[in-house]
Amino acid sequence: MSYFDAASSAPLHPVARQALLASLDEGWADPARLYREGRRARMLLDAAREAAAEAVGCRVDELTFTSSGTRAVHTGVAGALAGRRRIGRHLIVSAVEHSSVLHSAEDWEAAGGAVTTVAVDRAGAVAVEAYEAAVRADTALACLQSANHEVGTEQPVAEVAEVCREAGVPLLVDAAQSLGWGAVPGPWSLLAASAHKWGGPSGVGLLVVRKGVRFAVQGPVDERESGRAAGFENLPAIVAAAASLRAVRAEAAQEAVRLRELTERIRARVPQLVPDVEVVGDPVRRLPGVVTFSCLYVDGETLLHELDRAGFSVSSGSSCTSSTLTPSHVLRAMGVLSEGNVRVSLPAGTPAEEVERFLSVLPDTVAAVREKLGAPAPVTVREEGALVVDALGKRCPIPVIELAKVIGDVPVGATIRVLSDDEAARLDIPAWCEMRAQEYVGEEPTEKGTAYLVRRLS
Repeated sequence: MSYFDAASSAPLHPVARQALLASLDEGWADPARLYREGRRARMLLDAAREAAAEAVGCRVDELTFTSSGTRAVHTGVAGALAGRRRIGRHLIVSAVEHSSVLHSAEDWEAAGGAVTTVAVDRAGAVAVEAYEAAVRADTALACLQSANHEVGTEQPVAEVAEVCREAGVPLLVDAAQSLGWGAVPGPWSLLAASAHKWGGPSGVGLLVVRKGVRFAVQGPVDERESGRAAGFENLPAIVAAAASLRAVRAEAAQEAVRLRELTERIRARVPQLVPDVEVVGDPVRRLPGVVTFSCLYVDGETLLHELDRAGFSVSSGSSCTSSTLTPSHVLRAMGVLSEGNVRVSLPAGTPAEEVERFLSVLPDTVAAVREKLGAPAPVTVREEGALVVDALGKRCPIPVIELAKVIGDVPVGATIRVLSDDEAARLDIPAWCEMRAQEYVGEEPTEKGTAYLVRRLS
């Protein structure tokens, strides 16, 4: 079985395993106690904090260990907003942030705060000028991920951090996906990360709050971890997290070159091997091991199951893999195709032979899924010169499949109305038009759903 979902959780690094087992014997006592066992535990905790701080590029007393990366984000956002409540109640986030950031923003808005969501381009990147324009006199905090978890696009963090510094606004960086590859550049103010993303154990997060940043811990304050993370420290996991971060950093430069070559191979060859595929994400400014593509006329859930049967563990942002039947907020913000979406994220050490095997299996797998989905015949009628495709009650990718079947039945310049009540159609039909050089005219509300208008250009 080839595990190609390291962006969700990387396999446990051998150094993390060794450190975890060793610290189970040496680090079980309370590091706050003064007896021998407590002092030994304190030494392990201090050494782990020093190693993690060195990797992050911060002071030791600026770094807090939390119970997860999500907890680090929630604590960081809430504490920074509370600490700057006299400045204002305005928060800035990007449209492609991790759900932990977006959920924090939703809670803030529900409590009466103001939130500005900065849009991204089709590669998933924000414009520095957009963040600069979003900053207001009452802006308390800005958030920006270092790299996207679904498409791998790296964000201009250093430039945005400089804009925020000049405006006197702290920037919180979600560095979960990138910290294993290197320190985050720029004058950022807060940083959050998660150990299981770089090969450490789950249940350990990092929160860094730079000196001088106004920060007010929310909720009951505990005496541990500077009051920012309540409860007894999971010392064995913390030691393993710090040890593995140091280890992956030592390997990062060489491994990044190797994984970039493998993902570039996937980016280049998938469109050659499989027709009607859109490779998404920035082709240059991206994480070394992540590549994402979407396949027209494919049910994402079925495709993932078939790839799993073929021996490959991958993930997807397709609405077809979600109980909500709505596409990933990242793909939606980018305006790219969501149906048949596949994210391949290679863990360190992935053999080139496994990538080649994936490329050999993928074409027949996609073709088989498309064949299964090709059976439904489109229901079409003529309505005042326009061809109407009734795809009501049919989920992705059926509306796009039925549109593709009839586009050749109308003359150039004529319009097709696709009726659909699937939210994914709002994203996938315009994306199909761009891929197939047809004109997406817009949408109109109908009694049972939405009519999407497409004009044939060729």
